[in-house]
Amino acid sequence: MSDDTSLTLPFPLRRSRHHAHAADRHRTWLDRHRELADVTDEAAYGHWEVAELAALGYPAAGPDELALAADLLGFYFLFDDQFDTALGRRPTEVARICDRLTDILHGALPDASSAVERAFADLWRRSTAGMPGRWRARAATNWEWYFASHPAEAAGRLAGRIPDREGYLILRRGTAAMETIFDMVERLGGFTVPPSTYHHPVLRQIRQLAADIPSFSNDVRSYPLEAPRGDVYNLVMIVQRERDCPPEEACAIVLTEAQHMVDRYTRLLTELPCAYRELELDEEQSRTAQQYADGITAWLTGYLYWERRTGRYRAG
Repeated sequence: MSDDTSLTLPFPLRRSRHHAHAADRHRTWLDRHRELADVTDEAAYGHWEVAELAALGYPAAGPDELALAADLLGFYFLFDDQFDTALGRRPTEVARICDRLTDILHGALPDASSAVERAFADLWRRSTAGMPGRWRARAATNWEWYFASHPAEAAGRLAGRIPDREGYLILRRGTAAMETIFDMVERLGGFTVPPSTYHHPVLRQIRQLAADIPSFSNDVRSYPLEAPRGDVYNLVMIVQRERDCPPEEACAIVLTEAQHMVDRYTRLLTELPCAYRELELDEEQSRTAQQYADGITAWLTGYLYWERRTGRYRAG
């Protein structure tokens, strides 16, 4: 397949100056949760550059906040990777694991908790510290969505049946965990967006596009790894079936779709000032809303830059 798998974004790349601190703290966190990290080879994990992704995705975060971001990102990767084994084809067992993690969101730490449960309980406690109840409720809902999507993904692997596009999007938007990523823009920045602004159509579209663009790009990069092991929730496979075309052509089509989404995202950003006026936001409220939008843009830009360079999606 072609190596030209990059999208064009008109946004500046930023990188936190606290990267070294976050990387050191993240290594300590991994040591404390060694069983969680056993799912992958330590040397391979080092090539993923998880702390670098945190520094690129949350460039405005303080040192301790960036360390939390690195730990969360590490959790996503390590949690997902456990399902690349035979476990990922056992929906009932996957549901049991995910239900116990969901219980933690609602105040329970299961008896004889596993390594993944202890790790997530630590992250949930740190993530919610100092945040208002409204934010915690939203974050809990988004995490539940993430966890609850994995049994269906396992069922898809077991059946080996490629989904239709709509079914793919529903599940991918859950397993990608992007809403939880965007919740952390507020947590790490020390602010919250008022509901009327958070749910405004322009900002909702911006958030959805920023969630979908990395999934499309990631499907192209991860296709050589996912296809041989029978993962079916990949848009490249769906386009192959839709167009009856080879993988190279399907990848190009997916990337073209993603680039159109980037262009639409860019146009929507210019509509935000008008949205602020329509909502009659004062100066401080407008500044907070813009900080949130800027944080999403920073994540989108940083992730796509990191994805091109990380060793995580290299075969062999």
